[in-house]
Amino acid sequence: MLGTRILLASQLEMNNNYLSPWALNVAPSPTLAVDAKAKALKATGEDVCGFGAGEPDFDTPSFIKEACMSALSEGKTKYAPAGGIPELRQALAEQYHKYGVLNEPNPAQVVVSPGGKYSCYLAILATCGPGDEVIIPAPYWVSYPEMVKLAGATPKVIFAGDEQGFKVTAAQIEESLTSSSKLVILNSPSNPTGCLYDKSEMEEIIELAFRKDLLVMSDEIYEHLLYDGSEHHRPGSFSAEAVERVITVSGFSKTFSMTGWRLGTLVANPSISKAVASLQSQTTSNATTFSQYGALAAVQNWSSAMDAVDKMLVHFDRRRLKLLDGLNAIEGVSCLRSQGAFYLFPKISDLGMSSEEFSDQLLEKEKVAVVSGHAFGADGYIRLSYATSDKIIEKGLSRISKFCSEC
Repeated sequence: MLGTRILLASQLEMNNNYLSPWALNVAPSPTLAVDAKAKALKATGEDVCGFGAGEPDFDTPSFIKEACMSALSEGKTKYAPAGGIPELRQALAEQYHKYGVLNEPNPAQVVVSPGGKYSCYLAILATCGPGDEVIIPAPYWVSYPEMVKLAGATPKVIFAGDEQGFKVTAAQIEESLTSSSKLVILNSPSNPTGCLYDKSEMEEIIELAFRKDLLVMSDEIYEHLLYDGSEHHRPGSFSAEAVERVITVSGFSKTFSMTGWRLGTLVANPSISKAVASLQSQTTSNATTFSQYGALAAVQNWSSAMDAVDKMLVHFDRRRLKLLDGLNAIEGVSCLRSQGAFYLFPKISDLGMSSEEFSDQLLEKEKVAVVSGHAFGADGYIRLSYATSDKIIEKGLSRISKFCSEC
């Protein structure tokens, strides 16, 4: 038996020798892992309440799917230009010009990628490398630090808890800066907290970036999923200098329930957008051609597209409030009211458990899947997605309440 263990350990070490430093240092996505684990349990017949998925539970609007199917039937299945099909880049350029993010509707400043995640990665890869530091406010989306490490740069995390509304201040960022600081990442509305920076908070951070010669990546993938009359502010629209320094990332996944379509967008100054398109040409070539025609239909028929989103938001808002009230009724749990996206990020540290212990035991004992706050750089919290049915929310709250009462 001992010999077998030694042999297995030796084989593992040998296999690790095949891997690059990047592969060895990057962690798998914990959000995808939780969702996969919940689905695997369901496949065995377990009654699992899943709050881990970061995707809408609605179908893609019909007219978008029909545009994609038409593109398929018309034979639009070949390679596309690396930056995206010209019609979509032009439509997006005109849209971002109206937003004030582009001074002119220049399609060369728009890149369509295989997903918002890849747009984020390319933005970091195009601007950062060894010796650079990237400022990441926490709680953060799980992939930001790993992307920074894959680029050879160093993630520098700044934490803001629920007492700050999960929002870092310009003063906090300034205190963390060194001569190596290169890029600041902003995500509003936020995954995992659903928090939303107001305009003055955002302006202070952008002004600091100008003063300290920093770039900003603004991840706006949840920009159209807002509640309580909240308003989304695009830092790239604040001034002519902001257009130069801010890289705006978004996509179609969350807004139009197109997560599996893998379509992201990036808007930046000409030198950065050109570099991003070049990097994409050497890695993925292009976003799937016929999918881009579905996205084009969404942009060209924006009113119809947003009507579909508004209908989705009615359900999200109802679920948000139901989950919020239910969580805050549980002794030892407290939760802020989110303003965007489809997540809540309750504090569970008063129950005397780490977020990983809480999440693991909750799934094991009550078959409720949530994501540990540790994955987002925020131990003592958990993330729940309300992109699920009212029935699952009600059943899940009952199970979470039972679990907490026994802690």
